Amino acid sequence: MPDGGLLLRLCRAAAYLALTIPTGPIQAVLLLLRSPLARRFPAAYHRACCRVLGFRIERSGVRSTTRPTLYVANHQSYLDIPVLGSIIEGSFVAKHEIASWPFFGLLAKLQRSVFIDRRPGNTARHRDAIMERLEEGDDLIIFPEATSSDGLHVLPFKSALLSVAEYRPRGEPLVVQPVTIAYTRLDGMPLGRFYRPFVSWYGGMEVAPHLWTMLGLGRVTVKIVFHPTVTLDAFGSRKHLAEHCYRVIAASLSQLLAGRGEGEDAAYQAAAGSLLYGWGDSADADAETADAE
Repeated sequence: MPDGGLLLRLCRAAAYLALTIPTGPIQAVLLLLRSPLARRFPAAYHRACCRVLGFRIERSGVRSTTRPTLYVANHQSYLDIPVLGSIIEGSFVAKHEIASWPFFGLLAKLQRSVFIDRRPGNTARHRDAIMERLEEGDDLIIFPEATSSDGLHVLPFKSALLSVAEYRPRGEPLVVQPVTIAYTRLDGMPLGRFYRPFVSWYGGMEVAPHLWTMLGLGRVTVKIVFHPTVTLDAFGSRKHLAEHCYRVIAASLSQLLAGRGEGEDAAYQAAAGSLLYGWGDSADADAETADAE
């Protein structure tokens, strides 16, 4: 069931290259001409990639229509990029090392990704770059875990990565929308612990062997849940905003992997729990812990 063999791998690899090689120059020209299509074209490309890779995407919840919006999502694999990119016309906030990666670094640049370097001395420059993009009305997608997980759990969110939520484009609070991504089924069967490393990329896994294995999989069902939008003003500090997003996404992922509903009910309960903890009344931004940075 999970392995389609050499032929399927070769066909998918050939189809991916046949799709990517001509579309890259098209996007480069759109960027050069500063065309509005440069925002929308990557989403069409990612939708085609998902079809080539055999992803069946099921979405629930209401996606924000406000521009700009900061989408906050859990992170399991490089596969999250085409999946989220296929339904969100936005740019990813990525670590600066990705910019130098062969091939994939170029693709990230063509999608207008914002590369950040968290080393001291670089924070202000990258924050300014992000704020400039928000001021232009660009939606951004960020993975506050700062790394990828095993797909079974959500790692603690680093509140420092949500410092961009403090920015107020055009004087209004920045809209933040938590998003859950879950790889739930393989060829219609629940994706258990044994097969999960075939889609989740984490730890010391090498990209090439993992990608080659993934290309031989059958049809993978991916569920995306858009949760209610929030703003930093409702929580008083980015730490409490990060905690809220974490609780909502973690509860939703657990529900999705258990096959219960669409991952929204538990998330709403988690959101209610945020209010019970009184995060919306706290403005103690200085209480953030060093490890959250």
